[in-house]
Amino acid sequence: MHGPDPLRVLVVITRGEPGGAQVHVRDLIVGLRDRVRFHLALGEAGFLADEVSAAGVPVTLVPELQRAVSVTSDARCLTALRRLIRAVAPDLVHTHSSKAGILGRLAARSTGTPCVHTAHAWSFSDGLSRRRKLGAIPVEWVVGRVTDRFIVVSEADREVGLRYGVVRPAQVRVIHNGVQDDGARAAPEGAPPVLTMVARFAAPKDHALLLRALAGIELPFVAQLVGDGPDRPQIEALVDALGLRARVRFLGRRDDVAAVLAASQVGVLVSKQEGFPLVVLEAMRAGLPVVASDVGGVREAVAHGVTGLLVARGDEAGLQAALREVLADPGLRARLGGAGRSAYEARFDACTMRARTLAVYQELAAGGRSS
Repeated sequence: MHGPDPLRVLVVITRGEPGGAQVHVRDLIVGLRDRVRFHLALGEAGFLADEVSAAGVPVTLVPELQRAVSVTSDARCLTALRRLIRAVAPDLVHTHSSKAGILGRLAARSTGTPCVHTAHAWSFSDGLSRRRKLGAIPVEWVVGRVTDRFIVVSEADREVGLRYGVVRPAQVRVIHNGVQDDGARAAPEGAPPVLTMVARFAAPKDHALLLRALAGIELPFVAQLVGDGPDRPQIEALVDALGLRARVRFLGRRDDVAAVLAASQVGVLVSKQEGFPLVVLEAMRAGLPVVASDVGGVREAVAHGVTGLLVARGDEAGLQAALREVLADPGLRARLGGAGRSAYEARFDACTMRARTLAVYQELAAGGRSS
């Protein structure tokens, strides 16, 4: 006797480059592909399309699905997504990122298909400009009315969504991000200690603040910056201007981030705004102490003084003091890193994230739509 057919889910996301949302989608699809019949739609080839295709999941490129706003292109994208929904006939549509979230949800509603949207970080989050918020909130409010479920990756994002009326309490579920475990573990010793920040060189990341804080630290250290992006030339120029060239390494994009973190002594994330960043979880997984900006949902992963040190947004002196503290004390690094590893094992494994997301799918498929 055969069991019920697996759920059919169309996942829609804008970009395919390596990033937190893309890794989340990859881990979700690959981890649940034996229980859910996925189909991925995205605007560009590359990392995510390659990873999902390699797992045997069908992928459709929708070239009109781009971050830039264009009435003509967006209208064509909406038509293409409607056509794809009819062809795939999913039980539900799951959207990620702002543009895919807007167009994907509108396409789903117009075809009568249930939809869930994951907000990895709101386009109107705390720390973003008032002008940007004024442009984003009305659009998200309207599209929120045709959304059956929201998944937010932190309690902080839930509070922001409720504050601006974009989500209603019955619509929203908090599911913290999770990352797959591996065998790479860090050691607190190191001479000199290595600090590693894995982040795109673009807003809202604040590499400049990190460098200014490091410039005032007299202790020995090496700082590794992993990633790429449009702001990298300015950051390289700042390294030279601050006289840090001998102590700062630019590693570019890496496929072995777990190994890079395991060869470090401190994980760092300096940012003006976040949702629930995977790189913090990756550092905790490796057993690293984390020094991070206290923005978005970061404090829901990093317990100040227990698994790492949190610093207020934009606080150069506070960041410098926190970095100096962990650089000076291998015992503190070992204590914070060990507690971080324990917290990861208890709360932030990818299996927990996938199980809770599947529960949302099943709830919607069973008829639990918004009114």
